[in-house]
Amino acid sequence: MASDIANLKTGLAAAGLTDGFVASLSPGSCARVANEYYKTDEELLYACADAMREEYKAIIDAGLTVQLDDPSLAESWDQINPEPSLEDYLKFIQLRVEATNWALRDLPEEQIQLHVCWGSWHGPHTTDIPFADIINSVLQINAGGYSFEAANVRHEHEWRVWEDTKLPEGKVIIPGVVSHATNVVEHPDLVADRIERFARLVGRENVIASTGCGLGGRVHPQIAVAKLEALGEGARRPTKRLWQ
Repeated sequence: MASDIANLKTGLAAAGLTDGFVASLSPGSCARVANEYYKTDEELLYACADAMREEYKAIIDAGLTVQLDDPSLAESWDQINPEPSLEDYLKFIQLRVEATNWALRDLPEEQIQLHVCWGSWHGPHTTDIPFADIINSVLQINAGGYSFEAANVRHEHEWRVWEDTKLPEGKVIIPGVVSHATNVVEHPDLVADRIERFARLVGRENVIASTGCGLGGRVHPQIAVAKLEALGEGARRPTKRLWQ
C-alpha cells in the first residue's frame, strides 16, 4: 500500500493535481475467503475490519481519499445457495454494514467513498438484486460519497431509485456513467444525459461522474482512454444546458 500511495501522489504532482483516491477492499469483500482460523464467520468479518482499517488510515493520513470496493453488498445475492429471502439477505449484509462502520470509526467521511457493483464479470446479470432493495443498507455506511454502476444496461434504469430515496445531507453520489461492460465507447451526449438524470434529482453539486467499475483489465487500454475522454467531455456538456 505504501508504494501505491507514493506512486499515486507522484503522478498527481506531475499532473499538477492534489486530489486522488486509492481503492481498498471493504471488510465484507475481504472476508469472502475460507474461514480456517475463527470460531464464526462474524469473527472473521470483524478481524478483516480491524486489518483493513490500518490500510484505510494509511490512505487517509497521506491526504488521499479511500474508496472501499464492496461488490459483496450486491453480488453476494447470487452466491448464497439456496437463494435467501430478501429479509434474510438484508440481515446478511447488515452485519457487513456494521463491520464496515466499525472499521471506519472516527475516520473523516469526506475522505471516504464506497463503491457498490454487481460484479465486473461479463455475463447476462439477469439475477442481480435490484439497487432499490439494498439502497437503504448502502446509505448506512459512513462514507461521504457512494459510487455505483449507472451505465451497465442491466442497471442503467435504476437512476430512478433517487426519485424515492433522499440523499443524506452533505453526501455525494458517484454514478458510473461509462461502463466497463462493453467495448462500445459512449457518446459524450449520452454521458451528459446520464449525468443530468442524477443532477436533476439530487442536485448537480452532489454528483461526481465516474466509471461503472475499474476499466483496467476489462477493456483494451485504448478503449479505456477513449471512454475517459468521453466521460470528461460529457461532464462538461451538462453545465451548458442543465438549468436552461
